Amino acid sequence: MNNRMLINLVPGNTFFHKLSGSTKVRLFVVLLVFIIMSFDLRLILPLFILSSFALITLRPSWKLVMTFLIAVLIMNMFNIFLYWLVDPAIGEVWTGNTHTVLLTLSGRYFIGLETVWYLSIRLLKMYTSFMVSMVFILSITPSEMASGLYSMKVPYKICTVVSLAFRYIPDIGRDFENIKISMQARGVEMDNKKAPLMKRLKQTVLILVPLIITSFERVGDISNAMDLRGYGRLKQRSYYSEIAPQRADKIIFWLTMGLALFCAYWIVSQNIFPQPTKMWFPFNV
Repeated sequence: MNNRMLINLVPGNTFFHKLSGSTKVRLFVVLLVFIIMSFDLRLILPLFILSSFALITLRPSWKLVMTFLIAVLIMNMFNIFLYWLVDPAIGEVWTGNTHTVLLTLSGRYFIGLETVWYLSIRLLKMYTSFMVSMVFILSITPSEMASGLYSMKVPYKICTVVSLAFRYIPDIGRDFENIKISMQARGVEMDNKKAPLMKRLKQTVLILVPLIITSFERVGDISNAMDLRGYGRLKQRSYYSEIAPQRADKIIFWLTMGLALFCAYWIVSQNIFPQPTKMWFPFNV
């Protein structure tokens, strides 16, 4: 993976790359539901470990991936800090209204065991969803995503819009880099170590505005070309990227169905039989 936008246009040769588009999309949707439905560490932590292992097997460009991982971690840490700043006792509502103070900072602000536990689970939950999304993006191509969405009865016009959007992101990134290099060759300094931040931001805006405008012109050209070829006349269509299910697809399909049934059972049971606490807290006596 050499592009800077984490989008593959050519399928790879790893286990996840070889799965069909419909298998990847269905698994991704079910995993998102699995992450959203609970704050239980016993459910989230195993998925975080599995998604981390899956990311390693994809053999991505670690320099680029680590940049995203660090950026997401910083933003989520800031998010967690704001949660604590607004309500230092927010974890007590989730863990059963117990009150265990670890450190007192002032009359209002303190660090409690319940809040630390809740915010840690929330951070892990957000990071797990990001890891799952990263594995999904790195293992699928735009055409596979379109065919996968279509297999889930999404209208194929919407599938095409999604596919075209993902296909054009690398093109926009490449055009941005080419324009940036051309401007540097003309004496406009945009190096991170030499130019101040505000100057780099100003030059970046000057590049992005005309680039976005030309991108809309490309969309118009593609739309006209598709109309001339009769796109949208039929109610159904096929995708050349959708392959026949292999053994691995069948195994993942049944695992996905089993996970979907577990998610349905968990959601229904939590509503029919309310638990004394909103999340699992091992320190409750």
